[in-house]
Amino acid sequence: MTDGSIQAPIRSIWVQSDGKAGDENQCIAVADALGCPFEARHVAPRARFVWAMPRGPIDPREHPSRPDSPVRPPFPDLVIASGRRTVPYLKCISRASAGATMTVFLKDPLTGPGAADFIWVPEHDKLRGKNVLATPTPPHRFSQERLAALRAAPPADIARLTAPRVAVLVGGDSRHHRFTAYDVETFGHRLEHLAQTARLMITLSRRTPKLLADRIARLKDKGPHLIWDGTGENPLAAYLANADAVVVTADSTNMVGEAAATGRPVLVYEPSGGHRKISSFLDRMSELGVTRPFAGRLETYRYEPLDSTPVIAEAIRALWQARHAGKSGES
Repeated sequence: MTDGSIQAPIRSIWVQSDGKAGDENQCIAVADALGCPFEARHVAPRARFVWAMPRGPIDPREHPSRPDSPVRPPFPDLVIASGRRTVPYLKCISRASAGATMTVFLKDPLTGPGAADFIWVPEHDKLRGKNVLATPTPPHRFSQERLAALRAAPPADIARLTAPRVAVLVGGDSRHHRFTAYDVETFGHRLEHLAQTARLMITLSRRTPKLLADRIARLKDKGPHLIWDGTGENPLAAYLANADAVVVTADSTNMVGEAAATGRPVLVYEPSGGHRKISSFLDRMSELGVTRPFAGRLETYRYEPLDSTPVIAEAIRALWQARHAGKSGES
């Protein structure tokens, strides 16, 4: 701060989820951006309590008074949570800490803006409020500093690839999308066409159907392309950092948002299906000059890297400071 006021540091953070990787990774990304150590806490309510969530109570078996509870004290300065199962636990923490713990929820909690002290939602969600921040892309762990470091010193297998290099982020079947036989063949054919003029760095998802994975595996015979087989550390960050363009499937707004942090062309393939919110998100990315449809060829254009993670972190930090203004001078 530049006004001479004393800042109250955030000393401890809980990252709370039910263990789902997508939810937890977004929370970790924000915690990292805040520069504070965090502890992962997983809630595991029994089925009869899950059915009533996010509006119902926590599982009494996980009450803060229980020694093995995921919300047992001492309570942290800040809790960052995501996933509908964590919503009642945030309320519980707020009550048990007498409001001393500031609560943050990522995505729409489905119970209104009163679910937490601070809520982040993507712009395509309708929830709004004084404590709600909406941004075009979701939080992720690919900071500009991390991408720059990987760009300056790429892994050996990437450094050996000649330019242009294209990162290919392949998702799979989801609640709203399906890779039909037509999609598999169309997407595979377009990748083969692109592979004639570019070197591909491909990552698959746990959701990638076998038919699609097998179709992509055939690219190994088309040149010195990289296809991550799922073993070892995921090279996605290095692929993004060293890509001249990114191809991504539209079944995951998270993957599109991660690609947008590169400032490189993001070429999107939409499998069968769709959803209003995803279409709204993709329209917004197109308006911002981030994405274009993937037609099987390399495109070259630039835009300012779009990274909402530090924006979210700074908004949380500002609220924390506002809540603690003057308190440091009272003790």
